[in-house]
Amino acid sequence: MGGDHYDEGHTIAGWTGTFIATVGATATGVGLCGWRPGIWLGVAVMALALLVTWALHLAGWGKRPGPRPADQWGMRVRDRTARAGHMDCLGCRLAGRRGVAARPDTVPELAEAARRSKVLAP
Repeated sequence: MGGDHYDEGHTIAGWTGTFIATVGATATGVGLCGWRPGIWLGVAVMALALLVTWALHLAGWGKRPGPRPADQWGMRVRDRTARAGHMDCLGCRLAGRRGVAARPDTVPELAEAARRSKVLAP
């Protein structure tokens, strides 16, 4: 581990979807052991998990692809760039969001990166 921390992607959308999918997988497993309605109930709950996770991502409770800046690692931090869509995000494209690049002045972590690049430039 070495003390290096990184963004593991823990978000409200991720944890909620994982919990619902686990319930669905458990119901499917019980269905395979003999409770026939469990198979179809579990598959339906897993499909619900997908839809709930997607909706939470679009509402800003997920994250864009790739690591986030350290100040955005908290699970309760809402993604301010979700409304326009994320670049290279399948979920955003399926929702019809173009995924325009965020302007540095509207997203604090991008403004900080731009400031650092100007400081480091010769």
